Amino acid sequence: MSSHIVLTSHPKKLSGFTGHGIRWGAAQAGERGPVIASLTNPAQRNAIGTHSGAYAVYRALAVAAGALQRDHKPDLTNTAPAAGIGPHPQWADPERIVSLDPWGHLVAHAFAEQIAAGADIRPTIAITRAHINMPELVAAIAAGRLQPDGDILTASGDVKVTKAAVDPVWWLPGIAHRFGIKESTLRRALFEQTAGMFPELVTRPDLKVFLPPIGGMTLYFFGDVGKLGKPETRIACRLHDECNGSDVFGSDICTCRPYLAHGIEVCIEMAQQGGVGLVVYNRKEGRALGEVTKFLVYNARKRQPGGDRAETYFERTECVAGVQDMRFQELMPDVFHWLGIKRIDRWASMSNMKHGALTAQGIEVVERVPIPDALIPADAKVEMDAKKAAGYFSSWTPDASELAVPKGRALEA
Repeated sequence: MSSHIVLTSHPKKLSGFTGHGIRWGAAQAGERGPVIASLTNPAQRNAIGTHSGAYAVYRALAVAAGALQRDHKPDLTNTAPAAGIGPHPQWADPERIVSLDPWGHLVAHAFAEQIAAGADIRPTIAITRAHINMPELVAAIAAGRLQPDGDILTASGDVKVTKAAVDPVWWLPGIAHRFGIKESTLRRALFEQTAGMFPELVTRPDLKVFLPPIGGMTLYFFGDVGKLGKPETRIACRLHDECNGSDVFGSDICTCRPYLAHGIEVCIEMAQQGGVGLVVYNRKEGRALGEVTKFLVYNARKRQPGGDRAETYFERTECVAGVQDMRFQELMPDVFHWLGIKRIDRWASMSNMKHGALTAQGIEVVERVPIPDALIPADAKVEMDAKKAAGYFSSWTPDASELAVPKGRALEA
């Protein structure tokens, strides 16, 4: 019971509080300080929530079942990043990065002294190397669209990649500022709409960092990661929000997997030309409405009088979910700031919302690359017609007025 009191009481009521301070946006890791959201020593915690996002509940179950010791600390030996990223100047701007910890992959080194002294500081980013292989890439080689080079891409379709997993870390003042709301409004909504799951949101205004129980993102890099942040480096990118049905199981009601595969082609080509390709894969299933809501909408679309129609595509989503989209791309540019990217030369996306969020954060998009008509599944025609009617990018670059999204009318892809 005492640990719960420590977690939810104001620090003036605590005895022996030894928490580390956080100066978000400090230029050096030591000045910024570590984010401590582990439970082994509650008095040291300086963040709301805990590590591993949505998987934290499984950790709790493992402890309850006796499969995991509640005071386990990770041994970070040989877990250092397989490739170096940063620091970049954007890390020192508290308004540029508000939804992830830019030092999250470097904690074992940057905070080695504190860890040795007993602080349970854990990475929120991990970077490794691997190979990927997709049937679409083999088909692209056979069709002559991709040329194996024996390094980045082999004749068998294997592709060399660096990949990073990123858990969300929210700097609450920055999140509130990004959305143009008061921090107190944000904190109360987070508290109330999670049924009081995190009481510190309203009882501990001194804690400004929150590790939300949501999915993170995975980054796939094609080419030399060391070139990131250099103005001469050309960048190709596909920003992709999770669609399990299409991405994994090949459902043909949408263009998600075809566009993902096409984006990877564009990234491979850029890497072969000496640039860097990047796929950002966000865990935001069903426009962040969730897969249950997504399937309910599928039923509602197909069972309405007249069948599935482009003109009611977004309306049926809003009827079920109350909104058309909850991905909130305002937070999306943070990952590009983390990587030091100021310009994207080839942007494989139809989404005006994504494009607008990037440019609003000062990231230039040189060329927008649509999905080729030949890659669009027949059953996805309703989706494509609805998106084109709603003003999605197809073969033109919109002006500022066309990028504006009316309240309640999210234009996404």
